[in-house]
Amino acid sequence: MKIKVDNKEIFQLEEWEKTVIKNDIPLEQFEADMHRRLEWVLKHKAEQCYKRFEEEWLTKLRADPSVTSVPTDKAAFVAMVTARPDYKNRSQREAINKVTIG
Repeated sequence: MKIKVDNKEIFQLEEWEKTVIKNDIPLEQFEADMHRRLEWVLKHKAEQCYKRFEEEWLTKLRADPSVTSVPTDKAAFVAMVTARPDYKNRSQREAINKVTIG
């Protein structure tokens, strides 16, 4: 089983790994189970990141008098925040901190 993202292979289970997994999971469920597990890991990561993102930005938005409403839809909330001029992603924040500290 090879895992690709944007047509780039990022992970491949070795034959022995597939064999030991199939020892616990019925063969006819293997593919579906592996997809379900990968989806869960990525969705869980996104959910945890969103919780931190929302907590950080709700505090900032509440302190900003120009903000009169905040979307309740997650995608709309992320779009609103990332469109702000004061939004910086992690790489941008680290670059700023490196310049400031270094």
